[in-house]
Amino acid sequence: MAVSKEVKVPDIGDFTDVEVIEVHVSPGDSIVTEDPLITLETEKAAMDVPAPVSGEVGSVAVAVGDKVTEGSLILTMTPAEDDEPAEDKPEASEPSVPAEPGVAVAASGAEFSGPVDIETDLTVLGSGPGGYTAAFRAADLGLDVTLVERYPTLGGVCLNVGCIPSKALLHAAKVIEEAETMSEFGIRFGTPEIDPGALREWKNAIVGRLTNGLDGLAKQRKVRVVHGTGRFLSPQHLHVESEQGEQVIGFKQCIIAAGSESASLPGMPDDPRIMDSTDSLELAELPATMLVIGGGIIGLEMACVYDALGVEVSVVELTDTLMPGVDADLVRPLEKRISGRYSEILKGTRVTEVVAEDTGLRVSFDGPDAPKPQVFGRILVAVGRSANGLRVDADKAGVAVNAQGIITVDRQMRTNVPHIFAIGDIVGEPMLAHKATHEGKVAAEVAAGRKRAFDARAIPSVAYTDPEVAWVGVTELEAKADGLDYGKGVFPWAASGRSLALNRDDGLTRILFDNASGRVIGAGVVGPHAGDLIAELALAIEMGADAEDIGLTIHPHPTLSETVAMAAEAFDGTLTDLYMPKRR
Repeated sequence: MAVSKEVKVPDIGDFTDVEVIEVHVSPGDSIVTEDPLITLETEKAAMDVPAPVSGEVGSVAVAVGDKVTEGSLILTMTPAEDDEPAEDKPEASEPSVPAEPGVAVAASGAEFSGPVDIETDLTVLGSGPGGYTAAFRAADLGLDVTLVERYPTLGGVCLNVGCIPSKALLHAAKVIEEAETMSEFGIRFGTPEIDPGALREWKNAIVGRLTNGLDGLAKQRKVRVVHGTGRFLSPQHLHVESEQGEQVIGFKQCIIAAGSESASLPGMPDDPRIMDSTDSLELAELPATMLVIGGGIIGLEMACVYDALGVEVSVVELTDTLMPGVDADLVRPLEKRISGRYSEILKGTRVTEVVAEDTGLRVSFDGPDAPKPQVFGRILVAVGRSANGLRVDADKAGVAVNAQGIITVDRQMRTNVPHIFAIGDIVGEPMLAHKATHEGKVAAEVAAGRKRAFDARAIPSVAYTDPEVAWVGVTELEAKADGLDYGKGVFPWAASGRSLALNRDDGLTRILFDNASGRVIGAGVVGPHAGDLIAELALAIEMGADAEDIGLTIHPHPTLSETVAMAAEAFDGTLTDLYMPKRR
């Protein structure tokens, strides 16, 4: 029979009489290991106290506003049978993975009894930002690690054919556009001469420098690297196939970091002039005209590149807005800028047919404002990405995968098979490298027997368009839909000296605050370097900062970072750079 257990405040450093600002559980609640029980707030930060074991809450001894110290009683609970702390039994706790409708889970997976070429403590399948982070962290913690990568070089999609090469081309595009803009102010350059081959070599050199660096870090940590395409044979075995041959890896634990692929559109002809995002980075040709199908982040980023390189770009988006899900006030400056540069932006419009002809690709459209069929030199299909869960035979390992290729995990990144973890794009949205990196560390540390959980309060997103668009936390669309009681502080960049000096007064910084607590719950920035500025606002959410915390932090002048402080001051009623009568 289970015995009642007292849960007390753990070691919280030198702090005493720390205020309880949130109580997350009530008597009778069922909880699992690492679920937050209460949130404490010190002078420096807010911190959650997690559940040490799974079980049922008996009585709760604290309330919001109470002061606690190390050893103070939080609650009593009845632990689940045979539950032990994760650090004592790292592989025994069952993950809280909800069942997926229509997904059959073979708990034991397939069987394999053939020869094994490599035996290892931990296999990491995929070496993107999440995968290599997981592999390196696990090696640092003493595990024997094997890292499997399908590309000839480490880095996965992000470093090889994604984040890094696209940002190099976006920088080249920005240089061209800035040189063009300065002609209005007395500095004139000739028409740029574009050498796609040299530009491609420069981009590839940047990629090579980073991937070579990863090779060195793997060697320093004695991480075994195997190149080839990996697929599961059983819950303990992975088959890797490459041009050099085949290998079987036997593992005690595994982290699936196999990422995602560009989604395709059905009915497209098999024609090299139809590109996905990977193809578009090769700059095989700079056509006279190009259609981008998909007005999301990837499509608009590559549209910026090809537009700057002299291609006449059109964009078609199925929904009524560009970058669906992003607040309209953030998208508006971007749409205004590109509307004056691109040939057409077709919203609420569907591509119904693409016919390959000698002279180009004839595209037919459908929608309220759909144009007549048009011919384009090239088409970029950028309609999102699909997770690779179904492409690695995860079912043979007994891992549950839904119809979209997504693997469900718990807060420790465990799948329904306790010794197999999954991270990054393969566990679903948001499909972002920086999210994968943090998930990779959690998975590696749990695999090494440490008590860890992924508990990020907010994950920032950035579109590296011109202007950049960045957001974090609750969007205003979500706040309105959920009926949140919120307020906002907005600072237009037309009042920023630094922005005017950059000749870019079209940006803004906007912060959302919870009216009850005054804390930051979301933020958005549009303008040059928005992706850099959003980090401060992500930290503000993580730290539980309010408007005064941000406004009273001295920001350097003249910088774009000042706009963050001024947006906070606008909400707080203390802003002097604009006339906004104090509201409270």
